[in-house]
Amino acid sequence: MEVIALVGPSGTGKSHRALIVAHEHNADAIIDDGLLIKDSKIIAGFSAKKEPSKLKAVKRAIFMDEEHVQAVKSAIKTVTPERILVLGTSINMVEKIIDALDLPALSKIIRIEDIATPTEITRAKESRIREGKHIIPVPTIELKPHFSGYLIDPLQIFFKKPQAKYRKIGEKSIVRPTFSYYGKLFISDAAIAVIVDYVATTDMQITRTSQVNIKNSHDREKGISITLDVTIRYGSMIREVVSQAQQRIKTMVEYMTGMIVRDVNIDVKRLSLD
Repeated sequence: MEVIALVGPSGTGKSHRALIVAHEHNADAIIDDGLLIKDSKIIAGFSAKKEPSKLKAVKRAIFMDEEHVQAVKSAIKTVTPERILVLGTSINMVEKIIDALDLPALSKIIRIEDIATPTEITRAKESRIREGKHIIPVPTIELKPHFSGYLIDPLQIFFKKPQAKYRKIGEKSIVRPTFSYYGKLFISDAAIAVIVDYVATTDMQITRTSQVNIKNSHDREKGISITLDVTIRYGSMIREVVSQAQQRIKTMVEYMTGMIVRDVNIDVKRLSLD
């Protein structure tokens, strides 16, 4: 296993460029702000960006919690990355992370100044200060399950008066980079309906589904509502079968899409004698 580092002051755009740097240097895993990321998925860890204070965030980022350390070390052993890109505000911080996780010594150091222009770095700092944007280098669809109830719109600036200084309201914004190997992801209602039908009928007591409807509130916090009709085998315990189907559908749709499922409403329309 080889370890390389991307180093630069806080807010200069390291996380924003992490995917590109990892791709260019053949790194198949990233360690950033307490998270282990592999193949654009969060594998293990707990984000320092979710900590309530700056001191706790720093401790989380440099892996000072033993339970956190063991979870990430175990995940690294399981996924066995060939090359890890470690992000840090300084070489000293990177070396502390390496020591905490028992990783090999650094083989290469990349500085933010080497891959970003002074203008781009200044723009990144302004974005951090004004909009509270904190980047996690994974697609949005991967962010939602890990930051459910915490992920909010990046634009958190409200003005008292046109000439007044801005003030930021609410929590920190957790967003993916504006670029992604996946591009923009759109999940149609039809795709969700197919998932619902498949998951529901994995129970042999549900012979078929119909009228699968997806209601989107267009509010990422409230999530979606799923309604469907089902046919159940005669003699089945209807309440038990329906309850289990509701849980399976909610769990699988959230896992596969990253969306929040507010409720699953199932109407038993028919009984099957076959």
